[in-house]
Amino acid sequence: MIREPVVADRFYPGNLNQLTQTVSDLLPHETGQEKINAIAAVSPHAGYIYSGSVAARTLAAVEIPETVVILGLNHHGQGDRVALSRAIWDMPMGSVQVEERLADLLVGPGSPITHDEVAHRYEHSVEVQIPFLQALQPNLKIAPLVLSHFSFEDCIRVAEALADGIEAFGKKVLIVASSDMSHYESRQQATAKDRLALDQIEAMNPQELYTTVHQSNISMCGIIPVTVALLASKKLGATTAKVLCYTDSGEVTGDTDSVVGYAGIIIS
Repeated sequence: MIREPVVADRFYPGNLNQLTQTVSDLLPHETGQEKINAIAAVSPHAGYIYSGSVAARTLAAVEIPETVVILGLNHHGQGDRVALSRAIWDMPMGSVQVEERLADLLVGPGSPITHDEVAHRYEHSVEVQIPFLQALQPNLKIAPLVLSHFSFEDCIRVAEALADGIEAFGKKVLIVASSDMSHYESRQQATAKDRLALDQIEAMNPQELYTTVHQSNISMCGIIPVTVALLASKKLGATTAKVLCYTDSGEVTGDTDSVVGYAGIIIS
């Protein structure tokens, strides 16, 4: 099965040469900076004009292994709750294969993770991460998952299945959780609310993150992917989380009355 791009020419250029140049322009080119051996990263998924610089800076700061689990969210409500795609992702910069052995481990007996392509059909949160990963790792293989909204207890179950699968896989894997932060609030409100969530991530406290986002009405769309990534990372030995960068759409549009926040986070 082939998974065709759904937001090429909207969120990022669909033309190979234009996309390659755009990604190259967004990626930082400092020399001599040691990359972080991360377990997970959080990267935004808006159009590249808005959040591409945050995504590029975040992913460029970490070592990108040949296998990356991408945790997106289900914006459309279609398909299974924890849906793994096993399709070939036919992207403008070249096709990307799913890492089949890891996929087999993730959907093993009793796992909450299921194989389902319907959830991925119109979803952009995984797709927009791939060109950056392709540019940074030419031998890239992925395990793309789309997550619906569910309880913290279900986050634990998914994270345990993810961590167990990665451990059994036995090779280096990076988890990339795809999320924007607050949506359509003033810069002052968005920054204050997002800081509450980011503080809990940096404290490595996934339960308080989940609770804070819900109780404080923080419109962080990828709360489930980030919670799962934080839980799985801790199970895989992570001890620190650092917010690398934070900005909002007002930096591009000039409108600070209604912004979307974007954070880049590294978990190691």
